[in-house]
Amino acid sequence: MPLPIFFTDSIGSLHETLVLNEDTSKHLAQVLRMREGELVQLTDGKGNLVTAQITDAHKKRTTVKITRADNIASPARKTAIAISLLKNANRFEWFLEKATELGIQIIIPLLCEHTERQHFRFDRMQAVLVSAMLQSQQTWLPELHEPVTFEKMIESFGKGEAMRGPFQKFIAHCAEDGDKKNFRQQVDHSMSGIILIGPEGDFSTDEIALALQQGYIPVSLGDTRLRAETAGMAAATILQI
Repeated sequence: MPLPIFFTDSIGSLHETLVLNEDTSKHLAQVLRMREGELVQLTDGKGNLVTAQITDAHKKRTTVKITRADNIASPARKTAIAISLLKNANRFEWFLEKATELGIQIIIPLLCEHTERQHFRFDRMQAVLVSAMLQSQQTWLPELHEPVTFEKMIESFGKGEAMRGPFQKFIAHCAEDGDKKNFRQQVDHSMSGIILIGPEGDFSTDEIALALQQGYIPVSLGDTRLRAETAGMAAATILQI
């Protein structure tokens, strides 16, 4: 049975002792009822994974001693989804959870012409990512960006350190367009890739035109009309699998 895995902001070195935060300590000591001598795993979401032995199972400040330290390399191929904020925040959280479970590495919330919701609780959304990362037994936390306007995202994507290198670029939209390609048939899984997903009212005509000018390939995700969060999950699945 896999060892329980927890998140920590900082990882120590072999044989070092760590004091876990109150939330983790409470879950470990009171919920799981773990005791001294038992083993847990810790990750910082940056590829570091350590095995540690509990030395003091305290509900507010559990201490552990690192017995093994590993580093999991980040995949060379990057996958990114830029998706509009949604009117229903719970649906956006659902997308974040599923995209993380699937292994998407970069998530960019968009503010589009038809975006209805502007408020974004970054700490809350980051917590959703951490929970999904742990649940899916991963050691790399997706890179979550602050919301950005569609125009700025189109102009700036590719300039960040994590996004350098050749990217396949796609935009999924619902406008009648005979030139749209089947997304599944277009993805080259040997290359990094990004796809743009619009809001409930879809991208505007101007936004679609701007994306096409910047080399984004217009694609379809299927024959049915999908909710934005479902389109995001479908796109994530195709990018990853």
